[in-house]
Amino acid sequence: MDIIRIKDKQFAVSIPETDILRQVERIAGEINRDLADRNPLFLSVLNGAFMFTADLMKYVTIPCEVSFVKLASYQGVASTGIIKEVLGINEELSGRTVVIVEDIVDTGFTMQRLLESIGTRNPREIRIASLLVKPDKLKVPLRIDYAAMYIPNDFIVGYGLDYDGYGRNYRDIYTLCAAQEQNP
Repeated sequence: MDIIRIKDKQFAVSIPETDILRQVERIAGEINRDLADRNPLFLSVLNGAFMFTADLMKYVTIPCEVSFVKLASYQGVASTGIIKEVLGINEELSGRTVVIVEDIVDTGFTMQRLLESIGTRNPREIRIASLLVKPDKLKVPLRIDYAAMYIPNDFIVGYGLDYDGYGRNYRDIYTLCAAQEQNP
């Protein structure tokens, strides 16, 4: 499907699944190389990162654990700017290497909040793996250790990302059609 409709908006394919998986495999290789002796804990940020995490873990070949945290900051197509932790971290992080697995880093506020929360638990190190990064929208300084792709500041859905809860199930990533960007 080149064009999809979700609720009142149309989206066009911008990143096909084959391109996504190629980049996921690439960063998994980097993680395997960099963290081979560290037994990292992958901390996946729900809901958006569930597909990315599932595919990433298929290529990670080092001993590791996976857990999930849920944070929310979006409503519709815009960030509310208010980040609330919905589901917390239950694992012991002291002395551990933690890899935060995120679907997208745009302003960076969600990641900053998560880094602050995890940092109080004395991990050995924290690394960030993000499927997508919007460098032009970043408002806080962040070191993204493993970025699959850098994208422009467009609104996107698919491969775990949503519009008002819909669209996460698509294999490809879709961008909001240009004619609708004025009225998100």
